[in-house]
Amino acid sequence: LQLREIICHSTQYSYKMAIEIRKVDSKSDLKKFIRFNYELYKDNPYSVPDLYEDMLKTFSPGRNAALEFCEADYFLALRDGKIVGRVAAIINHRANETWHTHSVRFGWIDFIDDREVSAALLRTVEQWGRERGMTEIVGPLGFTDLDAEGMLIYGFDQLSTMSTIYNYPYYPEHMEALGFEKQTDWIEKKLLVPESLPEGYKRPAEIVKKRYNLHIRKIKSKRELKKTGLAYKIFDLINEAYAPLYGFSRMTNRQVDQYVREYFPLLDLRMVTVVEDENNEPVAVGVSMPSISRALQKAKGKLFPFGWFHLLKALFFKHPDTLDLLLVGVKTEYQSKGVNALLFTDLIPIYMKMGFKYGETNPELESNSKVQAQWKYLDGEIHKRRRCYRKEINNIKYNNADR
Repeated sequence: LQLREIICHSTQYSYKMAIEIRKVDSKSDLKKFIRFNYELYKDNPYSVPDLYEDMLKTFSPGRNAALEFCEADYFLALRDGKIVGRVAAIINHRANETWHTHSVRFGWIDFIDDREVSAALLRTVEQWGRERGMTEIVGPLGFTDLDAEGMLIYGFDQLSTMSTIYNYPYYPEHMEALGFEKQTDWIEKKLLVPESLPEGYKRPAEIVKKRYNLHIRKIKSKRELKKTGLAYKIFDLINEAYAPLYGFSRMTNRQVDQYVREYFPLLDLRMVTVVEDENNEPVAVGVSMPSISRALQKAKGKLFPFGWFHLLKALFFKHPDTLDLLLVGVKTEYQSKGVNALLFTDLIPIYMKMGFKYGETNPELESNSKVQAQWKYLDGEIHKRRRCYRKEINNIKYNNADR
């Protein structure tokens, strides 16, 4: 009797249901895939939920232009019928061709704090990639650079942004335990909006403006972007400026149309600046907007019935004290010549007038010294760091404890 009680006690506390991996092959499963993130982070004060409708578009081939050159499947991890993890397996064929790699990406990965779950998800992506001839697994990455990328490894007590990933501190612990290594890091800075325009920007701006006959252009309406073809010119500039950055793949015209249609209505055009040459061709662009992180938290991933109100309020009526520096792009031949200073001499006075106190950069590669140098006249600090992990598929091994 005593032996039987010991055996029963041991079984009760050591037995776990096996992990089931289910491929998302229905709209119902896709909804569960999206909503798992909301459930996992619903009580977290730093996580910023994506809008549910935006996520549906992102994962739907007919609605996401990036899926013209990307291949993807989505998977759920279940234990005893309950969802405990999710992951997307992605091959960006254009990026692989550009960088001469055979990489399968894992993206939108979430899991409970259980090594069996994370291992099962990553094994699934590994096998999926191996079947398609891939030799390495990298991530977290999205379809393109305009998707959220990089696993948070520092700054877990900092509010996330609409364009970045938030994850619990145990995520990178799982990655390292499963043998993944650093591929590259991105950093994010929180900057102080100055009370006056720094002298370090004024003089270079004056010089570069006269030397290269440049001028500032402010966009007056969203219609102007398409009517004049300016949207395509701006994204051509971004394609050129971002070409050397890790994992970047050139954006297509259909992607441009999609981004203009979906994101430009959110912009306060005062916070968008274009620098043009004497032929009125763009050579630099700076795009920023009020932070909508708190508004997205209040919306809880839903635009209706009241999510739209929180977003419109933050964007156009009573914005927070923080702005998001979405992107800065400079044409290759003008880089390191002071053109960034010309952008900031226009934008910083606008930020001051609008009452912003802080600016937050988007993730920037830690190795991109040109980008880091442009903030040197602003007080700030690195308050987040995120990582892309890598492992060769043929060398991936999981410990018996992770199986």
